[in-house]
Amino acid sequence: MSELKFDGLPGVRFSALAFDVDSGERVFAYNENDELDTASMGKVFLLHTALQMYKDGNLDLEERLHRRPSERVDESGIWYLMEQDDLSIFDVALLIGAFSDNFATNVLIRRVGLANVADQVEKLGYRNSGLHDFLRWPRPAKAPRTLSTGTAAEISGFMARHAKDEFWDESTNEVFRRWLGAGADTSMVASAFDLDPLAHYNYQRDVWVWNKTGTNGTIRADAGIVMTRTRRVAYAVFANWEPGTDRVVDVMPVMREAGDAIYRFL
Repeated sequence: MSELKFDGLPGVRFSALAFDVDSGERVFAYNENDELDTASMGKVFLLHTALQMYKDGNLDLEERLHRRPSERVDESGIWYLMEQDDLSIFDVALLIGAFSDNFATNVLIRRVGLANVADQVEKLGYRNSGLHDFLRWPRPAKAPRTLSTGTAAEISGFMARHAKDEFWDESTNEVFRRWLGAGADTSMVASAFDLDPLAHYNYQRDVWVWNKTGTNGTIRADAGIVMTRTRRVAYAVFANWEPGTDRVVDVMPVMREAGDAIYRFL
């Protein structure tokens, strides 16, 4: 197992785990059961819940959702720059997977419901991971403390279960993987593979990656699947640090080193 220096940055907390999807062999592990804030990572549970509701007959992916001005959140995403006011649920979900779109997230939360997301996370067996709120700023005093939390063990395990088609039939699991496979953020763990950030849902440099990231001023989080034609690795690497400090330039090289360790394993 790789000996990465996740404890080498004073003031930065890491939770990290990577393992072979099929054999269970670990690539690296560090405080994998610690619960950290994960920014947008919790959106994966929103996408999963939408697909579960689709499979249960409670939601049609072709249903059109009309955005509301009160749901607009800028920065992450592109829908707030677009003129189109309504999109299919499938396309709203794709914006979330591709660009972690905040506006789209709030619109889909209204349709799916945070309570349903929480129920689904509980059914999945996760106790320290979840999506706790919609996007809003500033966060009111009585609102949940943070958007989402997670442990590397739970989130990497969740990704592995999707890779193995554990939840639904292959075609439905492929919808989830395709949403995440459109993700344009390859700046963290995935940076080790030097992918085309705008088109990498295929083999590049002999690896195939699909992932979800989460970022804000005190968080970097990346989780997903890296595979060759013979092996598959599930991973999650989360980093938190204190407000008022800028540790991005310290944390990002560690994220890439984690990707390098996965690459060497594969």
